[in-house]
Amino acid sequence: MSAFRRATRDHARGRVTDDPHLPQAAAIDAYGKGGFRFGGMSHRGSILCLPQGVWAWPVTAVSEMNEDTLARVFAAKERDKRVELMLLGTGAQPWLMPEALRWRFRDAHIALEVTPTGPAVRTYNILFAEGRRVGAALIAVE
Repeated sequence: MSAFRRATRDHARGRVTDDPHLPQAAAIDAYGKGGFRFGGMSHRGSILCLPQGVWAWPVTAVSEMNEDTLARVFAAKERDKRVELMLLGTGAQPWLMPEALRWRFRDAHIALEVTPTGPAVRTYNILFAEGRRVGAALIAVE
């Protein structure tokens, strides 16, 4: 089993592993048709972008966004690996995040923006280019 598939399976079970698909942060070059292009490669499905790397993310709908599927975001303890701002790309439609999950981000001192995937990708790329510690959990769109 490839490291990429192992990371996907373990992450789907709520486990935080050290198997990044791309072991560095990367700008997103394109999105749509059910996936993303970044770092000279493409991926079909949703992705989780953090300063430590880009992972496959098993979320396909906002109803699957929860503390378990976002565990990797909250796992970083060192200040230089934590995100300052987390962007949640909700697919094609806006989403009102449950208050309990919003509080989880507040408690972790992570600023949060919840938008459809397109605006989240554009904002992520701008902040990434500025060298900010930004993260993005992006649901793939067609």
